[in-house]
Amino acid sequence: MAETPPPKKEKSAPQRAMEKLGLLRDIDLALHLPLRYEDETRLTPIAALRDGTTAQVEGTVRDCEVQFRPRRQLVVTLFDDSADLVLRFLHFYPSHQNALAAGARVRVRGEARGGFFGLEMVHPTFKVVAGDTPLARALTPVYPASAQLPQAYLRKAVASGLQRADLSPLLPPQVEPVGLPTLRESLLFLHQPPPNVSLATLEDHSHPAWQRLKFEELLAQQLSQLQAKRERELQRAPAFELRPRGLQDQLLAALPFALTAAQRRVGDEIAHDLQRAVPMHRLLQGDVGSGKTVVAALAAAIAIQAGWQCALMAPTEILAEQHLRKLVGWLEPLGITVAWLTGSRKGKGRKQMLERVASGEAALVVGTHAVIQDQVEFANLGLAIIDEQHRFGVQQRLALRKKLQAQALEPHTLMMSATPIPRTLAMTLFADLDISTIDELPPGRTPIVTKLFSDGKRAAVVARIRDEVAQGRQVYWVCPLIEESENLDLQNATETHQHLCDALAGQTVGLLHGRMPAAEKAAVMALFTAGQMTVLVSTTVIEVGVDVPNASLMVIEHAERFGLSQLHQLRGRVGRGAVASVCVLLYATPLSPTAKERLKAMMETNDGFEIARRDLEIRGPGEFMGARQSGSALLRFADLATDGELVQAARSAATVLLDTYPDVALRHVARWLGGRAEYLKA
Repeated sequence: MAETPPPKKEKSAPQRAMEKLGLLRDIDLALHLPLRYEDETRLTPIAALRDGTTAQVEGTVRDCEVQFRPRRQLVVTLFDDSADLVLRFLHFYPSHQNALAAGARVRVRGEARGGFFGLEMVHPTFKVVAGDTPLARALTPVYPASAQLPQAYLRKAVASGLQRADLSPLLPPQVEPVGLPTLRESLLFLHQPPPNVSLATLEDHSHPAWQRLKFEELLAQQLSQLQAKRERELQRAPAFELRPRGLQDQLLAALPFALTAAQRRVGDEIAHDLQRAVPMHRLLQGDVGSGKTVVAALAAAIAIQAGWQCALMAPTEILAEQHLRKLVGWLEPLGITVAWLTGSRKGKGRKQMLERVASGEAALVVGTHAVIQDQVEFANLGLAIIDEQHRFGVQQRLALRKKLQAQALEPHTLMMSATPIPRTLAMTLFADLDISTIDELPPGRTPIVTKLFSDGKRAAVVARIRDEVAQGRQVYWVCPLIEESENLDLQNATETHQHLCDALAGQTVGLLHGRMPAAEKAAVMALFTAGQMTVLVSTTVIEVGVDVPNASLMVIEHAERFGLSQLHQLRGRVGRGAVASVCVLLYATPLSPTAKERLKAMMETNDGFEIARRDLEIRGPGEFMGARQSGSALLRFADLATDGELVQAARSAATVLLDTYPDVALRHVARWLGGRAEYLKA
């Protein structure tokens, strides 16, 4: 009879918490660096304490009692040779009272505050000491943790991982950074810095030990991207023949406008990629209103002319429908069948669309994430276009690319973004992509004037709306919430809609938000697009893709709550016709320093590339990356806003390493990224 295997030992809460933080390997622990440090290397006499300073003192407990005024609390009086100090604990256990009994010798660390009876510390850390207990010899690290992960447990685990981790030098002399300590020296120093080190250089990450870590991290990231790009060169994709007087030329001849020089340039770059048997992996970036959709249509025409299907996926139904209207208008007259797939499309209509896609009758498929659902089968998908690519997760983008059923072939991928990528991001987190940039706006686009109004001047904004609608213009009013929230005191869309209906009697004021049924949203947008609705109150569902040339005024409620790129996207909904347009940013006081920076940037520039650069400075790379890393920050230490020189050095080193020492390159990527490198390939 076979023996029953012993039951698996249940993991402790700290172990589960460490796994949640990604601390699985010894190297993960070694690279889990302190947030800050506490100085437990020196003692301060109680008499020398100053209000507002954090320090460590040692003394004897004079008395310890539970008091009930105004609430239950443990109050301890500590004394040394110089003075007394009150310790106050609002939350405590019997073990606290036992440890802090009268006569105990304790070492205490906390912030000194002026109390009613002199200086006191509220909830300080403390430990009972014998007379000869030595002081710490290095600054005490405080690590990123969670409620289930005590600092003492984490410090011990990190020290153990640091001891076991393989930190042997990997880099050959050609790429070894000059003048920086080794990885081992840097980590030992940062986990246990000596007391005489400048805390400022540790906190601002300018110390040479930090520079070493940032370089190695950037090198791993650059290697991973370069590797992904070279691997893609080995994959196969359908090569589309570019035929004279084909669909692309027919589309160009039928368009009611001429392409800009920038549109022609990026169109040629994409056409060149599509003629190769290597999968295109290109990002098409351009400011709001620069004309990316027509470039995508031209790319689709090339694929369809060659006998392949094209899919265009957008993050919202409103944006997908905007694309649908334009593409149907351009391509159906040329004999191209367009299918429409969204989550809200059900029943017989959906079944018919799925059949057209599976049979190949639908040469172009437009929709939301519904395009990548399992039941959607393409006859021969050759080109995948993903709009606002940062709104989609890694798995969603990969799923669309896997829809090509032809054996051993990948579809070409064109990603589009109205959020321009700053240069340092293009060199790092997007280094595996080819980037095409539309850097000019079509003629006829009028500059948008941006104005700031405090919430108290709402009446003046409503008066301006009356003037606009009296001249036959249309207006957007954007709110950050749909309905009342107890947590945020923000003007909500439903309340604003009612207020504007009352204030603009005789005008049609519409309401649009994400919780409305798809048919209702479509009906509201159709009325506004047709000019039968003068004011549209909306949440941020209209952030991208909505194109109403007659709309000349955009009001953004609680603008201080929006990100800079989002504000710029919303502003881009106006100024799409020949009439001078205005964007009003309504804000509530007081403003945080970050909010002030954002609103200042909006006032100073309409340039999407400058907006993107400032957004990177203010918010970091998350806005641009979306879910590219599936929630794992691939750059934990390097700051792309300030470490441009290190990025360039790592970029050069990566090429040398991959060309000359490929085995070393693989080991370096494995050390730093583990399995996370896969997320860079989507």
